[in-house]
Amino acid sequence: MALAGYFDTTVFLEATITLVVIMDPPGTVPVFLSLVGRKPLAARARAARQATLVSLLVISLFAVAGQAILAYLGIGIPALQGAGGLLLLLIALDLLTGRGGSSEPEVVEDVNVALVPLGTPLLAGPGAIAATIVFVREAAGQLGAYVALAVAIIVVHLVIYLCMRYSGVVIRLIRESGITLLAKIAGLLLAAIAVELVANSVRGFIAGG
Repeated sequence: MALAGYFDTTVFLEATITLVVIMDPPGTVPVFLSLVGRKPLAARARAARQATLVSLLVISLFAVAGQAILAYLGIGIPALQGAGGLLLLLIALDLLTGRGGSSEPEVVEDVNVALVPLGTPLLAGPGAIAATIVFVREAAGQLGAYVALAVAIIVVHLVIYLCMRYSGVVIRLIRESGITLLAKIAGLLLAAIAVELVANSVRGFIAGG
């Protein structure tokens, strides 16, 4: 019973399930492979690690100070959704037109993969940020809820890392032509996600107005 005061199992399960659904670890694999599938194993592992750390850092930052940051800058969730949607749309167009990164230097591409689109806004996007802020609000100063939320965030990012880190199994199955096909599919999916984010942003502005 003493443990219950330091760890809220209900919050942990709710936060874990919510973040897994929103961040969709298996769904990141096609995008990840379309961007770094042709790179050596070491480069893919580094990109997976960097993207996961970037996402973890962004989510943790908004968990700790998200409400204060948004209030200080005068930014609402609809604005985050709109910006994230436009950013994802640019990446989607690159993938669909075949410019998604075969000619740029490896270091630049690895950094871009870690920051955009995987680290943010695909993983640490408006949905995940908004959900995290909501859970922090609901915790309302309860230590057990805060601890449970922190553990949930770490567990979800561990799952994300494992999905990307061991995506090489998929590479061995689909080969070079499959990676090219995945790039097109990933571009289409990203474009759909981008449109949905922009639509939600518009609805949010209308409802807030």
